[in-house]
Amino acid sequence: MSRFFRQAGDSDSDTESSEEELMSSDEEAPKQPAAKPAMSRFLRSAADSSDSESESEEESEMSSDEEEKPAAQKKTSRFLKGSDDEEESDEDVKRVVKSARDKRLDEMEASGKMMDNALKINDWVAISNEFDKLVRMVQRQQNMAEPVPPFYLKTLLSLESSLNAALAKEKEAKKKMNASNARALTAMKQKVKKITKEYEKEVKQYQADPEAFEAEFATFGATEAAPKPKKAKKVDEEEEGDDADFATVGKGGKSIQFTPEGIFKNLQMVQEARGKKNTDRTEQIRILEKLLEVAITSYQRIRVLLALISSRFDYNSSVATHMPIDLWLSAQKEVDQLISIISKEPSYTIQEITEDYDELAERKPEDYKDGIVRIRGSIISFVDRLDDEFTKSLQNIDPHGTEYVDRLKDEKGLYCTICRAQELYEKYKQEDPLGRVIMRRLEHIYSKPDAVVQALEAAVAAEGVKPSIVLSGETSSLIHALCIHLYKSGNSLLRTRAMLSHIYHYALHNKFYTARDMLLMSHLQESVYSADVSTQILFNRTVVQLGLSAFRCGLIKESQAILQDIFATQRVKELLAQGVHQQRYQVLTPEQEKTERQRQLPFHMHINTELLEAAFLVSSMLVEIPLLASLESEEQKRKTISKSFRRLMDFADRQVFTGPPESTRDHIMQASKALQEGQWEKCRDLIQDIKIWALMPEATEVKEMLAKRIQEEGLRTYLFTYAPHYATLSLDLLSRTFSLPLRTVTSIVSKMIWNEELSASLDQSVGVLIFHRIELTRSQQVAQTLADKVNALVEQNEKALDQKLGNAGGWTGRDDGGKGERGAGGQQGERRRGGERNRGARGGARGGRGARFAQGLGGQVAGTQRAR
Repeated sequence: MSRFFRQAGDSDSDTESSEEELMSSDEEAPKQPAAKPAMSRFLRSAADSSDSESESEEESEMSSDEEEKPAAQKKTSRFLKGSDDEEESDEDVKRVVKSARDKRLDEMEASGKMMDNALKINDWVAISNEFDKLVRMVQRQQNMAEPVPPFYLKTLLSLESSLNAALAKEKEAKKKMNASNARALTAMKQKVKKITKEYEKEVKQYQADPEAFEAEFATFGATEAAPKPKKAKKVDEEEEGDDADFATVGKGGKSIQFTPEGIFKNLQMVQEARGKKNTDRTEQIRILEKLLEVAITSYQRIRVLLALISSRFDYNSSVATHMPIDLWLSAQKEVDQLISIISKEPSYTIQEITEDYDELAERKPEDYKDGIVRIRGSIISFVDRLDDEFTKSLQNIDPHGTEYVDRLKDEKGLYCTICRAQELYEKYKQEDPLGRVIMRRLEHIYSKPDAVVQALEAAVAAEGVKPSIVLSGETSSLIHALCIHLYKSGNSLLRTRAMLSHIYHYALHNKFYTARDMLLMSHLQESVYSADVSTQILFNRTVVQLGLSAFRCGLIKESQAILQDIFATQRVKELLAQGVHQQRYQVLTPEQEKTERQRQLPFHMHINTELLEAAFLVSSMLVEIPLLASLESEEQKRKTISKSFRRLMDFADRQVFTGPPESTRDHIMQASKALQEGQWEKCRDLIQDIKIWALMPEATEVKEMLAKRIQEEGLRTYLFTYAPHYATLSLDLLSRTFSLPLRTVTSIVSKMIWNEELSASLDQSVGVLIFHRIELTRSQQVAQTLADKVNALVEQNEKALDQKLGNAGGWTGRDDGGKGERGAGGQQGERRRGGERNRGARGGARGGRGARFAQGLGGQVAGTQRAR
């Protein structure tokens, strides 16, 4: 039997069940040493996984003494799981059965942790994948009629702030980021924006009161499972206990104690770390916010607010990108809080230049003779930075989306902050910062319609802010009062910008003659060349708005003369700071292109260039077509008023087939041909069919004005064209042909005869126009041609003399050696010498009031000088 047992133990195919049967059948089984060594050998071979053991080793193991038996039993208990020890441990640990709801929440938290880990290494591909999983889990939970978990909303908000920070640093770290990671970053921005918009209501509720939102969510869970709230409460208590064991650690590993006594030491620590390379700006802001909460005295709050606002502005180190909107809103509220503290506490004042003082000690008004504590800082610099960051954010946001409109709503709060600062500086009579803050206020309202200005002023009144200059009646009175205050300022730049803003406002409200007289009397066109680029842009915008005002008032010649110079440059968008014009054979460096884009105006301040072009081309048509009809020889027809309009006319004449008009230019070119042929009704219909007129204020009155002017210019063109074919012409016939009153026809014909444009006489008794034929001899024609050439030569000599003498009004050159653009006073010649008549490049060809106005105004385009 022992041999049989030994053979059974040697075989590898022997099972544990067969061994138990054999041992139970043998009464002397405890005396047999072969069974247990065989089992120990089996377990050892399974653990070591050795396939190449020799037979001698097996025999030595089988014939081992009884001292090895405890060791074999130990190895058996080690490898055989489910032994008595495990059963005892299973009895000690209580099994927790989780509901499906708790499992989903655990999965969400796991995804959130993975997103946090991926965020630390800037892995946006992993963040995008985990975010998609999280969104799907929340959607499944909502399908089961469960509320949105607070953890999901908290993750959305933290992701939004992380995305803003990453996008702010995206351009700097563009080279380090691979293509897939950059694409994932852009995709995450769109995803988070879309999801935040879907849960906008829940996000606002969570932001308003996170604890109440979490309590409501926990209450919903309690209705499903009663014992769960106790467990959650226990976990919350444990977490609170864990958080209580942690403390904020500062420089050197020392914990920061947020107490009123240690505020100044903590402030000094934060200010010493400011600007250093490895400084965590977010942590600095959090520390300052806690210091503001524990601040007691007004001096402590002022010092902490000054540091906190500066830290918020330092958060975005890149000049090219704008400040995150949430930080901007916090900074704006803190500036309001700072201004209110200074207003209520007259014993404290903030100045840029103060005496040195101990920054680690509390300062009280009783310690000073005059009872005023002077703190180093600048509120006006904070207001300027807020305004600049607001403009920069509008420049970087897509103007065709809802985000731009939402951002534009913040202008109301910014305007109230500016008015608060004005009230503060008026109280303390600080003239220099007061002029700067009034200029900021003026820049927000000078170009806006009356309804918008009234809404902004209503918001100021609702906030209880009461500056000395408020809206009382029309908006023009408010603009006038602000500008009058700036005219008295000692800063020449503020006076110049105030004058241009004042003129722009008058032109916007169709007060053309007032605006024109102010511009001519200010002589800004002579000195604007020396101003900075932003002031030159404001000058160009003012001149363009003046031209549109003349067009709306029906002053066609004046409008054409004003708009001619800016359209002659073919850089309308660049001169108005509404786009970057890429010239031929010119390559901008990245720095130059970045500088150009920083100068661009926000979209809501743009002047519609298509509407501007339509006004210019229609004005050119009404001036140029009668002139073309009045000239007889081809040499005379080379004299043009508007070269750009004549170029478009020549191009239209070369077209073999002309289809129905589609664009604004097509309408105007076909209308010009119809006017040349005497078809004034067709011309009128084509001009009135232009859709862009709907964007102009008082569009109906403008269309009626254009119809009347087309009738009048059609009559003039008809007389110029067919005068050689008539001996006499009835005024009544002209009145019926052009649907004009007889009085109007008589007036137009009389003016043409008086200005020597028409060689005829008027017989009012009969109502007939009698034409006189004047045949010029050959010598007279040559003499007239010679006189025109001498006139052109004199004008060229005057230009050359101005350039040689360094006349400021000649040409405004550009630093990059490119072609100079026409300066503020170009083509004026001897402008103010002894009352001599001003001469311009087109004075001889045009004559009349429009030419004299253009010569007085000069070449009113300030060339935009790039900072190289």
